[in-house]
Amino acid sequence: MEMYTFLVAFFRDGGFFLYPMAVVFAVGVAIAIERYIVLTRTSLENRTVWEQITPSLRAGNLQEAMKVAEKSESALGTVLCYGLSRTRVTYRRDDIEKAMEESLLEIIPRLDKRTHYLSSLANIGMLLGLLGTIVGLISAFGAISTANPADKASLLAASISVAMNNTAGGLVVAITLLLSHMFLESKTTSLIDSLEIGALKFLNTVTERGSGQAPPPATANAAPPSRGAMPARGTA
Repeated sequence: MEMYTFLVAFFRDGGFFLYPMAVVFAVGVAIAIERYIVLTRTSLENRTVWEQITPSLRAGNLQEAMKVAEKSESALGTVLCYGLSRTRVTYRRDDIEKAMEESLLEIIPRLDKRTHYLSSLANIGMLLGLLGTIVGLISAFGAISTANPADKASLLAASISVAMNNTAGGLVVAITLLLSHMFLESKTTSLIDSLEIGALKFLNTVTERGSGQAPPPATANAAPPSRGAMPARGTA
């Protein structure tokens, strides 16, 4: 109850600019929560598909591994689908690696999606706070220049309250959103690293087992599986 009373007084005494700041803050928090959920879910899905596909890879059963990857809704499943599709026509390491790099080029932008907005929203919130502070100080000096001496103190206090509330609001928005941006960037980088490590482990396993074998005959299914624009499933 005390917090609610404080917030009501804070907005009442803070002036107009606190309301757009609140909108910026709400949008930023919504983006941060959505990105956190997506990245966490993607990480769990990647771990699950890797645990499911590893036994097939170790046994050299690439057809079974392909079935697992195709059923998966994970980013790692998409990467492995590209690599496994290329093994239908060749075991050359460079060819398989290029196929998986192509999939990563599609997936990584989807993992970074909207995260960069947080830093921009933090700057906007700070600038709105600064603008509200300046407007409050202008009002303060304008009020005391024409007011009766007996009223100057109260008018000055009210105007300074507006300025300080805007400064505090801008700092809260900026600090919160910048910390969220740093955390999500770190989580995204860790997820991308795990995808690259998974792709490398897959590449090593497949090329080691494929060395010394004749390339499989080309088939109609040799091309990477068509899944629309190959979205990074489980990442949006």
